Amino acid sequence: MFYVFLGLAVFGLITSTVFAGMTLWAVPEFLRERRSARAAVAARAGFTPPLSLLKPLHGMEPGLEGWLDSFYHQDYPAYEILFCARTEADEGFQLARTVAARYPEIPTKFLLTGEDVYINAKVSSLEQMETAASHEILVVSDSDVRVEPDYLRAVALPFADEKVGAMCCLYRGVAAEGGLWARLEAVGMSVEMSAGVLVARRMEGMQFVLGPTMAFRRATIRKMGGFKVTADYCADDFVLGNETYKLGERVALSHYAIDHMVINASFIASMKHQVRWMKSTRFSRPKGHFGTALTFSLPFGLLGLFVLLAMGHAGLGAALLGWAVVTRWALAWAVGRAVVGDRSWFGLLVLYPVRDLMGFCFWAASYYGRTILWRGRDFDLLPGGKMRASK
Repeated sequence: MFYVFLGLAVFGLITSTVFAGMTLWAVPEFLRERRSARAAVAARAGFTPPLSLLKPLHGMEPGLEGWLDSFYHQDYPAYEILFCARTEADEGFQLARTVAARYPEIPTKFLLTGEDVYINAKVSSLEQMETAASHEILVVSDSDVRVEPDYLRAVALPFADEKVGAMCCLYRGVAAEGGLWARLEAVGMSVEMSAGVLVARRMEGMQFVLGPTMAFRRATIRKMGGFKVTADYCADDFVLGNETYKLGERVALSHYAIDHMVINASFIASMKHQVRWMKSTRFSRPKGHFGTALTFSLPFGLLGLFVLLAMGHAGLGAALLGWAVVTRWALAWAVGRAVVGDRSWFGLLVLYPVRDLMGFCFWAASYYGRTILWRGRDFDLLPGGKMRASK
């Protein structure tokens, strides 16, 4: 029996090392493209099509005022911001009015949806804002995003190619209020999420977008049937990007990385959020999600250590665990540091190996049941990624 478990440990270390190698293979190409994109931004400073920035809101979040404020400091000549919430009394919506009042020179619109029309309440907001938007390129940005002044120039650049129908940005996780659990979740965003995107892009091209920032041509959204195509889905970003791909239009991955603020400071909130994300991926991309188990390294390194300790080969067991940690450090440096610009050495070198082990646990937990908690309501996930309200 020991040899069975040892074989599993070695197999997992091989597959996770292959995944790390594929990621490291994709990184230099991405960095070359980023240098070219930055040069293109400088060379095409005049390419600034007017943009409509869509910001759905739902309640108050710590730090929200500063995050919203960052969108009013863009080095961009012509853009508008649209905010939408369910009711006028929404605290985030009221705060957006306060922030917008400081910048009367930036056109801003405020919209309300009233009662939820769709299972995914965000879709009602997107529909309202798409209808009210003045411009043909729509930039959708979550409330928990913070950006620098060059953000909109980077977002606009891919649309210089007329074949591009959508774009999205990688992101680095930032713990909004600090704390161990938020920092563990944040480093997973910086490294684990970004590594998966780079490998998927290298192997099959971009067939999805990432929700914190995604942008579309209005014509593309209307050709797919409007934002309501995601009305019953949890992973609306995956669906929108996949529908763009099915239309034969390019989905571009920007060279630009944004700050995705992690607000789940408590253990329970963080765990629920990460399991929900894993369950959503399981139902949206079941085959790919199943194979994700073989991209984690620490679980197999620890399994090898325990088995070899029991067999009296402590040195060899320590070597297997050491190899697992080294491959995680390689990913943390190449992806977390070089690609998305995460500056937290403690997070990358200490927390990320721990997060790798946690990621495997979240993956396993995703196969327990189909119910998720989202915005205070329970939903059941269905095959294909759709959801329905739990009974």
